[in-house]
Amino acid sequence: MLLSLLTLLYCVPAGRACLQCDRRIKFLHKDLLLSAASVEDQIELTKIRDHAYVTYRQTSQTRSGVIDPTTLYRASTEYQSEFDRFQNIQHTGSVTFEAIQIMEKGRKILEKHLDTFIREGLCPNKCGLLYQRVIDCVSCQFKTHTCSSPTHQQDCGEYPVQAEERGQAVLDCYLPWHSLVQGRPEYNYSWFPGVPGTKKLVESDFRPLVVTDDSSVVLNQLRVDEQGTYRCSLQDRNGNIYSKVTFLLNVTALPAQTRRPLITLPALPSPPGYDSLTVRPSKNLLLLIIAMVTALSLAASVALTAVLG
Repeated sequence: MLLSLLTLLYCVPAGRACLQCDRRIKFLHKDLLLSAASVEDQIELTKIRDHAYVTYRQTSQTRSGVIDPTTLYRASTEYQSEFDRFQNIQHTGSVTFEAIQIMEKGRKILEKHLDTFIREGLCPNKCGLLYQRVIDCVSCQFKTHTCSSPTHQQDCGEYPVQAEERGQAVLDCYLPWHSLVQGRPEYNYSWFPGVPGTKKLVESDFRPLVVTDDSSVVLNQLRVDEQGTYRCSLQDRNGNIYSKVTFLLNVTALPAQTRRPLITLPALPSPPGYDSLTVRPSKNLLLLIIAMVTALSLAASVALTAVLG
């Protein structure tokens, strides 16, 4: 079996692939070649490495042929850990056979991480348009991968929003894959007034509202005439639109205010033995005292004037 593998290695050209885009892996393999006990072993190890690179490339190309930096780092780190373990153990068998095993383990690690990337990381947009920055597994250069939605439309849905007059409404059109959009895109909000859903709208019907780096806008102290169809589009400075989200805002008017009747409280009950007529002499007496004080004051003033005069 080993002889047939080595025979195959002689006729397979060298190639580059995703795992070799990390310099750490190149240095690991280079150190392995330099550690060979003889020139013959070094030649055989070189052929094993070159063949492994070809299998890595084939594994990559059958899985879109691209990878993102995070997935490459994870695959390289796991393989480096396995390779360090391989170098630290004492080898008793054929060095070439053991080298084939560790190279094959690298292919399986690459395959596992690429499958995860394609399933979860590559073109995560279920709507809209995404230009995703990835690494080409053959050239090891960054490139832009176009991710179109299944419908090839930028529309990402329509959502009803209900609010009360003088209340608040929060509109947020952020989607998780927006963090992968290159450059510095901005969120452009526009709106069309009126009861939403009563008219089929075209782009020219919408009025510009605000352009912001933030995906959300907050509408405070809402009025009934502010209800309508709001649209949020993520676009770059060249006008390229990546996604559109529509909000149907309905504002419920508060009930009309009515004048409240004045409430007259009943008189407090009189304490026991209390007679309202007893209050009158007290009032009359008070008036009599005031009159007497006033008369005395006038008499004193006249007397004082006469004495001084």
